[in-house]
Amino acid sequence: MKSIKPGRGPSMMGGLGSVFGIIFGIFWTVLAASMTQGFGLVGIIFPLFGVLFVIIGICNAVYNFKNATGKNRYSEFDITDDTEEPDPLNRYFGDKPESTPDTHSSGSGFCPYCGAPVQSDFAFCRKCGKALPKE
Repeated sequence: MKSIKPGRGPSMMGGLGSVFGIIFGIFWTVLAASMTQGFGLVGIIFPLFGVLFVIIGICNAVYNFKNATGKNRYSEFDITDDTEEPDPLNRYFGDKPESTPDTHSSGSGFCPYCGAPVQSDFAFCRKCGKALPKE
């Protein structure tokens, strides 16, 4: 079955980037509040940008860390297939290794990955470029 999912590595990097955004938002809020004391409305609005960074960072961190460590990830970014190479972080966070393609379908004259017609002496599919299983 085809699905669109981010890899676990990019999701983990996004989660770590969100943590840095949260830290930045905290520093922004504290420093902006201390620098704008006594400036009236500006002294209230300017530190709120830091609070906004913290809220957005928390939402992104939850989303990305759930994608990086969850069994069923949210769909976005990359089209993957059960027959493609496995995600390297699946051995740490996944529940089972990825399945391999059926080798009995290659004798029918069609690529088991994309369904394009192939000849029996082909080593690779002309359409998708994947190595064809040997009989």
